[in-house]
Amino acid sequence: MKTDQMHPGRRAMLRLAACLGAVSAVRFLDADPAQAPGRHPSGAPPAAGPQAGAPIRGSAYRLRPMTAYAPPRFRPARPPVRRRPFLRMAGIGRGMVLTFDDGPDPRYTPAILRTLRRYDVRAMFFVCGEMAVENRDLLREMAEDGHVVGNHTWSHPLVPRLSPAGIRAELGRTSDVVERTVGQAPAWYRAPYGAWNRRSFEIGAELGMEPLGWTVDTLDWREPGTTAIVRRVRAGAGPGVVVLSHDAGGDRRQSVEALRTYLPELLDAGYRITVPSTAPRG
Repeated sequence: MKTDQMHPGRRAMLRLAACLGAVSAVRFLDADPAQAPGRHPSGAPPAAGPQAGAPIRGSAYRLRPMTAYAPPRFRPARPPVRRRPFLRMAGIGRGMVLTFDDGPDPRYTPAILRTLRRYDVRAMFFVCGEMAVENRDLLREMAEDGHVVGNHTWSHPLVPRLSPAGIRAELGRTSDVVERTVGQAPAWYRAPYGAWNRRSFEIGAELGMEPLGWTVDTLDWREPGTTAIVRRVRAGAGPGVVVLSHDAGGDRRQSVEALRTYLPELLDAGYRITVPSTAPRG
């Protein structure tokens, strides 16, 4: 027999061994590291990345979209830095916006919430952090009823007299309290006394908020009487109008009583009391 020839039986045995080796290799590469899919042999869930010593399957890790690892919630893009606040709402048809500042106050805010609930309308509450932190239950009630919770600084200071760090602290601390309580940071803020400056617009935008002023000031903080408050709302009513009232900061019984009068009148006149669904980005 020549040296380059091989006995037919031996050749068949070698072929069989090669086939068995290939089958074993395929089974090893395709094996799951656990008996149940998606479970670690120890019973603990697998980590997000590849496990040491475990095969990396393309469909299970490397080819998984990166969005699978994105946080479930994310903040919207920062609004532009404004040079003046919004004074009325555009694009809401025959709608009006009712806003209440300085609360929440357990003496007056609950009565306002009850009136709004009675007529099934939504409003905006610009809260002060020092009041909000003591009345988180009212913040939750506002959010649960669908009202917009806005930022009115922490201690109601005159903003132009503050340093940039002071403005950031006043707005930032209040936004933190609101977000921790209702699960969402404010998208709107209002400067106390309507006193804005360039730095407040910049810092408000950094915190993801738009500035909102008002169209009609009820001057209820002066306690002019329920009739005077109602008369100012009637005279100023119109599409897109933003009405300023207060639910804290003093004796607000007149504000509570006035709302009970002018709210059904506005609805009977065909106005829709609403809130902005999103902050404008124009």
